[in-house]
Amino acid sequence: MANVDSAELAKFAAHAGEWWDPLGPFRTLHEINGLRTEYIAARADLAGARVLDVGCGGGLLSEALASRGATVVGIDLAEPSLEAARAHAAAGGAAVDYRRVEVEALARERPGSFELITCLEVLEHVPEPGRVVAACAALLVPGGSAFFSTLNRNPKSFALAIVGAEYVLGLLPRGTHEYLKLVRPSELASWCRAAGLEVAEITGLHFNPVLRSYRLGGDVDVNYFMHARKTRVGA
Repeated sequence: MANVDSAELAKFAAHAGEWWDPLGPFRTLHEINGLRTEYIAARADLAGARVLDVGCGGGLLSEALASRGATVVGIDLAEPSLEAARAHAAAGGAAVDYRRVEVEALARERPGSFELITCLEVLEHVPEPGRVVAACAALLVPGGSAFFSTLNRNPKSFALAIVGAEYVLGLLPRGTHEYLKLVRPSELASWCRAAGLEVAEITGLHFNPVLRSYRLGGDVDVNYFMHARKTRVGA
């Protein structure tokens, strides 16, 4: 059974032509792209690595990882987003293989094929995020790294990430996130362990609205990153 929410796909497809506009609806992703690329590069060797970017959208992270020497496959289910990603890569000479395929299907097709997997800002948009985590684990080689980022589920995250970011500050289009789909760190860690992934680190992502700047570190009350490593063969 497909692990996809058609309404979520439609949200992103509707803005597909604006993926590479740094002042458009994906402005926040543009602003944090360097930060998250550096976070990954500091914890995994990207040069020559086989990398899978799950939920790649228009390719912002995929291209950044490819520019560090990684061999990148970007997957998404919103074809308009993939078209935007392919067009931008072609125009700039970026070598990224973009495919429209569900991560669970790819795990059945190519288990143990990647040394590094990124799944950023994806889990809160799928019906069964635990299945995505399990598929990522299956796609990793033993010792490989997975990087997840998502939003915590609590009153503070509702106030800041949904009411504040979407409705007050306009950092994201309204309706980007649904509170009940947000993911607690304990839930994500549990899915990782069940899939044979050992959590190496969890860190918060924080926004300063006055300076319009972002930083990593500190509490994980709202946005957070999780780095996990595959410890079990056949997980």
